[in-house]
Amino acid sequence: MNLPLVNPAAPLEEDARSRYARQLALPGIGDAGQRRLAAARVLVIGAGGLGTPVLAALAAAGVGVVGVVDDDAVEVSNLHRQLLHGTADLGRRKTTSARDALHRINPEVEVHEHRVRLTATNADELLTGYDLVVDGSDNFDTRYLVADAAERLGMPCVWGAVLGYEGQVTVFWPPYGPGYRDLHPDTPGDAATCATGGVLGMVCHAIGAVMAAEVIKIITGAGRTLLGRLLMFDALDATWRTFALSPDPDRPAAGATEADASPAVPVVLPSELARELARDPGPVVIDVREPAEVAGSLSGALRIPLGSLASSPVLDALAATTPVVTVCASGVRAARAGALLAERGFRDVRSLAGAVGAVADATAHMADRA
Repeated sequence: MNLPLVNPAAPLEEDARSRYARQLALPGIGDAGQRRLAAARVLVIGAGGLGTPVLAALAAAGVGVVGVVDDDAVEVSNLHRQLLHGTADLGRRKTTSARDALHRINPEVEVHEHRVRLTATNADELLTGYDLVVDGSDNFDTRYLVADAAERLGMPCVWGAVLGYEGQVTVFWPPYGPGYRDLHPDTPGDAATCATGGVLGMVCHAIGAVMAAEVIKIITGAGRTLLGRLLMFDALDATWRTFALSPDPDRPAAGATEADASPAVPVVLPSELARELARDPGPVVIDVREPAEVAGSLSGALRIPLGSLASSPVLDALAATTPVVTVCASGVRAARAGALLAERGFRDVRSLAGAVGAVADATAHMADRA
């Protein structure tokens, strides 16, 4: 069962119902799924061969907020595969060219430009505030940085790579499945790149389409994701093959960076938390969302916004051994809150992976099966 990552936004306007009519008709999406897409915040690394088809698909599908990280300008050699950019965009920033193209596709999408190169010092900051990240980068250094930051933040990472006539795509989300370092423990030596080995533009588009579909499934809870599976496409042979991908139990977790030395805390799935809350006593739940965020609220949870958590007198009433679970709208703020509590001395603290509303969904699912 793929539980949805994001709580639904407000009811859809009539214009939105008309725009997304064919998507609303899909089992697994429907009204609630479309509202989840509207509430979602997705960060895409790279506005190039993989990033542009992903960005176009997410904007068309109705994802509410899309961030784009890229520090390059559009070059003529990009145009055969990066379909958001045209000849008139040569020399423009890729993030700006992509933003304008996305607004032509869907003027309702909110586009955030990050005109920087992702580095070890800014990776965590860039990812924070988004629900999931899409890695469309074209080099191993950036892929490791993205994967490690996503792992530290407890965030799912949709990953793709292309070279020549072939492409690969999967989902990384430790500890629920493998991470990038389980696939590539070390940088492959003498690895070819698209610049040296070439790439067929249509391979980028095919892999980018699958990556966008994975994003939509993770957000809405529809279908089965590629977590734990690697999908490989061979355009010359016209084949798709799937391989199992497992975590390495001996691989150490991604470490802290200079920008964020907070300790990582264990995570709990919505279904696991639902089962624990059904028992008495259950853990203390701290909801670190802002007061206006009410969708999926849990009865009995303490509401302490993340910005006020460190100084909250409520914490003084809890013993250091009290089992605590932090929750939020996507899991990102919950992970930071859990790290803050661990620094303060709480010894049994976990953060919820995904949306707090998914706990209610899991509770309902349990009731249906009972």
